Amino acid sequence: MATKVYIVYYSTYGHVEKLAEEIKNGAASVEGVEAKLWQVPETLPDDVLGKMGAPPKSDVPVITPNELAEADGLLFGFPTRFGMMAAQFKAFLDATGGLWRTQQLAGKPAGIFYSTGSQGGGQETTPLTAITQLVHHGLIFVPIGYTFGAGMFEMEKVKGGSPYGAGTFAGDGSRQPSELELELAFHQGKYFAGFAKKLKGTD
Repeated sequence: MATKVYIVYYSTYGHVEKLAEEIKNGAASVEGVEAKLWQVPETLPDDVLGKMGAPPKSDVPVITPNELAEADGLLFGFPTRFGMMAAQFKAFLDATGGLWRTQQLAGKPAGIFYSTGSQGGGQETTPLTAITQLVHHGLIFVPIGYTFGAGMFEMEKVKGGSPYGAGTFAGDGSRQPSELELELAFHQGKYFAGFAKKLKGTD
């Protein structure tokens, strides 16, 4: 039976979505793993999103809290807001009280990826503060550490990401994830999927 990895994200301008797509590719490259993309519900009205210049949402399906329990592993992605996850993703997690009460997510592996506006904008505080959400559900946090190798030590190019997980810099919105950032995202998906598969015992 396939190991199900759900990549669940919120993306305002598409930066996190690009990382999510590459993470899915990485996870799907592991034999016996079924990777699926999900978006969390938008909380802002269309007129506000329009004023913000946010593009229309993609056709990736919107997940409900209870569907999280179907996965063998979960990767959560979101942009930062003042060094923490965006309110849209927090609102989604706030709606998982039923899963928390029954501890249906306990023992499942989980990872984090993210986007920030600047180099000091939360590349570490965003995932660090998000870990509290995992802990209360009994989820097992799976960081990537320095398993990406030399790419983790790149100093000549602007590069998002950290030992916590893949990341990108959005800047004013015009910057898109770099090739190296996408490679890190692919690596995270593959690394995480391998861990989830072993944890499920289907290796």
